[in-house]
Amino acid sequence: MRPPVGSLVVRDIGLLVTNRPELGQGQLGVMRDVDVVIENGTVAWIGSTGTSQATDEVLEAAGRCVVPGFVDSHTHLVFAGDRVEEFTARMAGRRYDAGGIFATVAATRSASLIELTDVATRLKREAEAQGTTTLETKSGYGLTVSDESRCLEVAEAISEEVTFLGAHVVAPEFRGKEQEYVALVTGPMLDACAPKARWCDVFCERGAFGLDAAREILHAGLAHGLGLRVHANQLSRGPGVQLAVEMGAASADHCTHLDAADVDALAGSDTVATLLPGAEFCTRSPYPDARRLLEAGISVALATDCNPGTSYTTSMPFVIALAVREMNMTPDEALFAATAGGARALRRDDIGALAPGFRGDLVVLDAPTAAHLAYRPGVDLVAAVVRAGRLLGQQNSR
Repeated sequence: MRPPVGSLVVRDIGLLVTNRPELGQGQLGVMRDVDVVIENGTVAWIGSTGTSQATDEVLEAAGRCVVPGFVDSHTHLVFAGDRVEEFTARMAGRRYDAGGIFATVAATRSASLIELTDVATRLKREAEAQGTTTLETKSGYGLTVSDESRCLEVAEAISEEVTFLGAHVVAPEFRGKEQEYVALVTGPMLDACAPKARWCDVFCERGAFGLDAAREILHAGLAHGLGLRVHANQLSRGPGVQLAVEMGAASADHCTHLDAADVDALAGSDTVATLLPGAEFCTRSPYPDARRLLEAGISVALATDCNPGTSYTTSMPFVIALAVREMNMTPDEALFAATAGGARALRRDDIGALAPGFRGDLVVLDAPTAAHLAYRPGVDLVAAVVRAGRLLGQQNSR
């Protein structure tokens, strides 16, 4: 067991993004020339630089910008193998018929628990080094009772936000027998997996699960005490977004192809639209129009969708830059979506902001403003990462 967290002051912050408008300026609640004190893992005090009391540890921000830790609310970190040949073929405009997701399923089934844990742990550490302090991760590459349960065991070891995605696609051995596979997912698979998860997800899309099957799976997830998420409207217009709203899902993820009824449904609900521009970048698909969602008053989150086939990135700064360049978001809106938006998508009220009572998760940027995340794409601007009052890794001395 780890010893209790003591106190930490992050001193001489030039610009602090709190995400609490009541604390500072604009949507991001910006404060200038402040210190932040974290006690026992929670933000305890924010005040003018040089006025904080003594603490156990000091982290010098040296006039730089500090933002809340990134909240990556959609990843698929538990898998084996990669699909670089598929990516290379796609970028060259060639057809590729070497298995797609089923290649990952086969590799994952063949991998040992230690091998799966090593991959997931490496990707988690990679994400943390880029400022992610909370991430959700899913199963979905096992598609048998034992393999899905095993994948969730790995997910539990690396994440506090674990999602059961046995309904990623119909398992290859059930091809042409969708209803039999749905019965497996809603019966023995959920019985084995629900105790290891917080969420139940389904890919409601052509080539995956239709409306009736997806609804049946989500109802079964609810009956097992799980919250709901939906992969929705990624490849085409379809029923996924409206099903997510109907079922009270925390988020509808992808939202690439929306019609007016989808936008209206989201606008009248608490369901967050989680956008995953890394998937569009890696597949050369059209980007969703975040401006349309924001102007309708819809809560938007940004996440990496890290997976080996269609978005093999753990970088939330990269996602922020894509959202600004390709999805009509301002830098402030993109940062908010990558922090507070992700927290909303996970229905968390203790992360995604830097204010007294919130968990002490923050990123010191080697930059004077948060806009530099989009302004300097591809550049490592993360100088230090703190999660629950603990410094992760070593402070960047640049």
